[in-house]
Amino acid sequence: MSIFSSSKQMKVAFLGDYVPRKCGIATFTADLRNAVAAGGATDAFPVVAVTDPGRTYAYPPEVRFEIPQNDVPSYVRAADFLNVSHIDVLCVQHEFGIYGGEAGAHLIALLRRAYMPTVTTLHTILEKPNAVQARVFSELVGYSDLLVTMAEKGRQMLQTIYGVPPEKIVVIPHGIPDMPFVDPNFYKDQFGLVGRPVLLTFGLLSPDKGIEYAIEALPAIVEKNPGVLYIILGATHPNLVREQGETYRLSLERQVRRLGMEEHVMFVNRYVTTQELCEFIGAADIYLTPYLNEAQITSGTLAYCFGAGKVVISTPYWHAAELLADGRGILVNFGDSAGIAEAVNTILADEPRRLAMRKEAYMLGRSMIWSQVARAYLEAFEKATVSFIENRTGRKVRVAATLSSSRSDLPPWRFDHLDRMTDSTGTFQHAAFSLPWFDHGYCTDDNARTLILTCMLEQLDEPEPVLVRIQTAAAAFLHHAFDPKTGRFRNFMSFDRRWLEETGSEDCHGRALWGLGTAVGRTRRPGLKAWAAASFEKALPVVAEFTSPRAWAFTILGLHEYLRTFEGDLLANRMRAQLGERLFNLFKEHRTPDWPWCEEILSYENARLPEALIMTGRWTNNPQMLECGLESLRWLMENQISPAGHFRPIGSNGFWRKGQEEPARFDQQPIETAAAISACLEAFAASGDGIWRKYVETAFDWFLGGNDLGISLYDPGSGGCFDGLQESRVNQNQGAESTLAFLISLAHMHLQLDVTAIFGPEATAR
Repeated sequence: MSIFSSSKQMKVAFLGDYVPRKCGIATFTADLRNAVAAGGATDAFPVVAVTDPGRTYAYPPEVRFEIPQNDVPSYVRAADFLNVSHIDVLCVQHEFGIYGGEAGAHLIALLRRAYMPTVTTLHTILEKPNAVQARVFSELVGYSDLLVTMAEKGRQMLQTIYGVPPEKIVVIPHGIPDMPFVDPNFYKDQFGLVGRPVLLTFGLLSPDKGIEYAIEALPAIVEKNPGVLYIILGATHPNLVREQGETYRLSLERQVRRLGMEEHVMFVNRYVTTQELCEFIGAADIYLTPYLNEAQITSGTLAYCFGAGKVVISTPYWHAAELLADGRGILVNFGDSAGIAEAVNTILADEPRRLAMRKEAYMLGRSMIWSQVARAYLEAFEKATVSFIENRTGRKVRVAATLSSSRSDLPPWRFDHLDRMTDSTGTFQHAAFSLPWFDHGYCTDDNARTLILTCMLEQLDEPEPVLVRIQTAAAAFLHHAFDPKTGRFRNFMSFDRRWLEETGSEDCHGRALWGLGTAVGRTRRPGLKAWAAASFEKALPVVAEFTSPRAWAFTILGLHEYLRTFEGDLLANRMRAQLGERLFNLFKEHRTPDWPWCEEILSYENARLPEALIMTGRWTNNPQMLECGLESLRWLMENQISPAGHFRPIGSNGFWRKGQEEPARFDQQPIETAAAISACLEAFAASGDGIWRKYVETAFDWFLGGNDLGISLYDPGSGGCFDGLQESRVNQNQGAESTLAFLISLAHMHLQLDVTAIFGPEATAR
């Protein structure tokens, strides 16, 4: 039976440092997560990783969200990510120094907003906290449904010092690998140490480890055991390296030379893998842990060696005093080199006692192997869930900030036509003049656009009830359009609600993701945000197989919107980078000096391609990609401005193929104008070049009569937009695509008037 079988429906998220970060807690988090996940679906155990300042890590796929240590908003976004990811339990690894803020206070910002049972593993418990530490720890206790300590001493301290109720505490030992009980010579052979007594200390080096006292004991040990070798395994602690370099390690090496012990000390200056560590432990006869600080409630190195059946000689810090009591190891005084020497010599001279201590340690260690520890954690998760349900009434979920703007010379908002075009099923695809054209039914493309518009309008504080109804219908349509069997969206639906195809186009799928991402990034409705985030996650993976450049671009736009809220989602960031690189490579492959484009034809929604490049280049710090996008969009816009200075989008009646002298002039489509407005706004935000704002104004004027015919495509009487500009007239039909293109463009114009709304702190942060 797998350890997961009793709770196979449980989705557990792990928060803390994570590998490949070189840190004991990072290793612990990974080992615990992998042990709990054994036998279960990998995606049911996501990780939220805290990254130390100035560092980047190639995190493994299970890391779904990254928090820069000192960035408070990232903690809030992480909480929102957890809330919409349907996490059943959050497992927090706590140590004051790994979270940002004074005494790690930034963590509280996350816990305050994370509505789920929380189990917190305490790697440090302070006996005499200062005022700030006491306050932060008190809040941590309050937001935790269960506290895990790795020693009985921790349980006592939590009750006597912090007043934690006993039912809120559980003791679970530090996990260890499941190593066989073998003679050390089995491992010594591979190191060329057969017959030599081996002493071992391992872990990140720092002055509080007391290694200098073990070295000082060596001459007395060597006198009675001439072949002894002391292995000091581990890199210097990264924080110490940043502050002091290798000063401590060098002082130890000088001490070894001063004592003439060069032949008896081996420094292994690196962070070893778990497999290598087990081999070093296997070769050891005695593990030395001469720490100088009593106040250490947990030691992973101690747990590893004790559980592997090693004789441990240690100073009496809290964890060691408890684990090695009743003769299970040997305790010596802090800073007592003579005591260390005497203990080592005694054990090396008494093989029966050494073997008896090893066996007892190994047998007790069976309860510490990771599979057993994982079982205990699963029980703790279930207990925390019961407590959560009984004791909590809920927490508020963050909503997006409201942005408002207005300008008298812009057309007034009218949603009459969009209201007519939307019923309880969704937004109709086409119109006969200003009437919904039932014969053509519905499509996912237009319902995605409807969702984009209504979410943008929430930022403009347009709370009309009709918009909520329209938004809900569009979202429900997208929900129904997604086929979980294929992971794809269907597109066309008849008026009698029959799907007309098994799978929609790749472009349709990209637009749907764009709509979902916009809901995640902009809506103020928590339920809609949660649904959109879950749907986005289900629909995103298949895009990796797509070949359509526009599907890539639409998905990138959706990812950008999604990352407004969930900036730390590594899967989303990776997908954006991957799709952006594909698009960039396509541009590099096809562009020439007179045709800086990614295809042999300019067809529909052309500006979305450079917009996606600009967006990805800007937010992934890729200046070559950014410049390529700006260059392409500049060329496109220059070729869409008429000699008279008004906007002239490439016509759909022939488009523009490479080698043709000029593009088709008609039929000009509102969707092209909307794409140009959005792309130029992104270009302005990325470059600050005022030419892009001029292009925005010129393109928007196309809707209002600044075009080849001098005719307005916006119908102020209905609130709709005509379907296109033909050679001598406008297409009088007011379909959803055209109307939504105008309304989305109008929303962009309102938003761009308030510079802060688009280019200020909120917008430039995402």
